[in-house]
Formats: sequence, structure tokens, C-alpha cells
Amino acid sequence: MADHAPRILLADDEHAIQTLLTYPLRKDGYEVVPVSDGREALARFGEEAFDLVVLDVMMPRMDGLEVCRRLRARSAVPIIMLTAKAEEIDKVLGLELGADDYITKPFSLREFRSRVKAALRRARMSPAPEGDDDHDKPLVVHELEIDPAKRSVRVRGETVQLTFVEFEILDALARDPGRVFTRDVLLTRIWGDSAYRDPRTIDVHIRHLREKLELDAKEPEYLFTVRGVGYRFRDER
Repeated sequence: MADHAPRILLADDEHAIQTLLTYPLRKDGYEVVPVSDGREALARFGEEAFDLVVLDVMMPRMDGLEVCRRLRARSAVPIIMLTAKAEEIDKVLGLELGADDYITKPFSLREFRSRVKAALRRARMSPAPEGDDDHDKPLVVHELEIDPAKRSVRVRGETVQLTFVEFEILDALARDPGRVFTRDVLLTRIWGDSAYRDPRTIDVHIRHLREKLELDAKEPEYLFTVRGVGYRFRDER
């Protein structure tokens, strides 16, 4: 478990939103650093260590999507996007750029706190369940190597960089080869629940995983689609 309070970088240009979100997070025991624009967010991230970044999409000087893209190019830190736009393309674009989750305004504080807790849990801010030592053992399947303890993945001898969510989805599927996981089950497995989330979020992350792991994403060796149901991992070593 981390020996410090989780640190959250909160970027939103609306002071009222900053205040609204900062208070409950600090009450939950998190250290929150609020900033008002994209450039300031990048600067603070370069100066200090953070366990989670919350980005509003619409910000002055540099929008949240560009900040997300730049952060993801150099860090696997969990990123939650806040957007006032309801169009599907805006949600998908955030995920395409590497965001782990998104919340569409208006949202409840209960929902927001749930998303934050889930993101930090994925980032290993909480201890692993007792009796789950086997989960930390490396897994080798054909030319794919997964090391949960190091959160590292290699395929065909090359190291592959995955986001937190991508790693969690891959690890969940690979630990139970052949089992068909529905999108809702994966949402619950990764985020702690499937409330408020579009099941198609899983589709985007699976596509990213295939692009990174498969020789041909259209003819996968590891991650298979079970049409109308969900996804499964290869059941042959």
C-alpha cells in the first residue's frame, strides 16, 4: 500500500467545480492540487508526482484532450476526463487518446467519488486481497508474457506499454483462458461496478490491446470476440 495519501491533479477552469470536487476528495483523505488550465496542468505534473489526473475537456490555453495525449505519451498515470458534451465521439476520442475513464456533466458527487476510488484501486493504491498471492505470478501464454507484480507485458520478446485499464482487462482475461466475459462483467471487474458506464468503453480498450499485441488485429491470436456476448482469451497455450 502507498505510504502517502493519494495525490490527485484536478484541472478545471471553473472555480465552482474545483471547489465542489476538491472538498469531498480531501474529506476522503486525498491530497488535491487544483489547476485552472491545460498548460498549468502539464507544468505541475512535470514538477510533482501524482497518482491520478482529472481533466476537464474544455479548458483555456490547452484543452483536456491535448493534455491527456501529452501525459499519456510519457506516463501511465490514471486519467479521468470530465466533459459537458454528451456526443459519443467526444467520449470515444478521450479513450482513443489514452484516458482510463470519463464522466459526462452533470454528474453526482457519489458517481465522481466512485470513479476516483476505482481509478486509484487500479493504480494499486490499495493492498491486494489476502490469499491472492498467485495473482502476482508471471503468466506466459504462447509468445505473450504478463508480469502482474511489475505490471509489465512482453510479446514476441518486445516490451509493450499498456495503460492501467488495458493491463487490467488483459490480466483478467488471461487469468481465466477460454471463459467468455461480457462487457458488464469486465466493467465490474475493472471499475468495481458497471454503473454510469457505456459497455462500448470495453470495445475501445480491446481494440487498443489488439493493436499492441496482435500481429494482425483482424485475425487475433489472443483476444477473441464472442459475437453478441463479449470477449475471451485463447484457451490453448
